[in-house]
Amino acid sequence: MPRKKKKDRAGTKTSSFGSSGRFGHDSSAFYESKLYEGIPRVSEDVPLVENEFPEQLKNKILYKSSESMDEIPDNSVHLMITSPPYNVGKEYEDGMTLKEYRDFLSTVFKETYRVLVPGGRACINMANLGRKPYLPLHAFVINDMLRMGFLMRGEIIWDKGAGGLSSTAWGTWCSAKNPTLRDVHEYILVFSKQRYDRKKSSLKKDDLTKEEFLEFTQSVWRFIPESARKIGHPAPFPIELPRRLIKLYSFTGDTILDPFMGSGTTALAALMNKRSFIGYE
Repeated sequence: MPRKKKKDRAGTKTSSFGSSGRFGHDSSAFYESKLYEGIPRVSEDVPLVENEFPEQLKNKILYKSSESMDEIPDNSVHLMITSPPYNVGKEYEDGMTLKEYRDFLSTVFKETYRVLVPGGRACINMANLGRKPYLPLHAFVINDMLRMGFLMRGEIIWDKGAGGLSSTAWGTWCSAKNPTLRDVHEYILVFSKQRYDRKKSSLKKDDLTKEEFLEFTQSVWRFIPESARKIGHPAPFPIELPRRLIKLYSFTGDTILDPFMGSGTTALAALMNKRSFIGYE
């Protein structure tokens, strides 16, 4: 008997009750609602321009401020991954007011915007600070990035509690008088430039497995932090963090930027995964 043709899966669309799936989903009604008025939108007519990254800069760490990356051509970097200094008085930091700190990061990330290719992604690892009051640095950075024109793609919660972190910042013990939350997480903020999609040449390929894709596209990541004593840097992040971002957001042969290179973890992850890097420190 002839085999029956499979019916095409029916598409869904946004309704007042939501929808149970996202296969062939038409969400245009949602994104055209008043909720999205004034929010930066992707411009589909932005050309996928990709300039050649200078060969002499590949796999180099430049010992200068990333506030000016004039060595790097416009539209030539594919992915930025960084964890900025937190301005909390570590030996390699200059004390700044909150406004000065935000202005400093904005200067660096405006340069990042310039050098990224259309559709290139920017991933920023941040922890919030303080308790009296609490400083939501990630919220400030999100606002500043949106003002620059970046498109926000989402945020990943890095659950560091998977490493059995110990903390005693409880405030008042077993009392409602003044309990204090203990942060066992950090944020990874994900943005892109002008578009959501990336140009892919025939010389580059995806190297993400099905299992990695299913795990890395979840909004909560669980892996242990890195030991500052072991690495010899006061604020290292584990290689698993840039490894996941590199595989999820770039192709083999791409160039990865870290404007605050620190202990060099991003560079190592790039090389281990057949990418090039450029860093500033």
